[in-house]
Amino acid sequence: MKQAIVVRTDLKMGKGKIAAQASHAAIGAYKIADKSSIRKWEQEGQKKVVLKVSSERELLELFYKAKNTSPVACTLITDAGHTQIEPSTRTCIGLGPASDDEIDALVGDLKLL
Repeated sequence: MKQAIVVRTDLKMGKGKIAAQASHAAIGAYKIADKSSIRKWEQEGQKKVVLKVSSERELLELFYKAKNTSPVACTLITDAGHTQIEPSTRTCIGLGPASDDEIDALVGDLKLL
């Protein structure tokens, strides 16, 4: 069981901004995940991976793939624009928690952030 956070690198967000956006994604996906998946993930140590894509297009393709073809909980994070980036900028997605196989089927080809 694991959770995956996928962050856009083309936005050149600072480390703190990335941490905040990734936190939004982790919590957002957690809140909509299947309760049995959450319990199992919590019992197994709450494994997470943070991965990267280089564009909004890649982020949205992955988000819609997960939404339309997978049972994995997913959430798209859109920034309010109070600090480093413009309002309504899509920054990252959260996936899971779900089985390693389900997550890997979606993001297994991505590199770590």
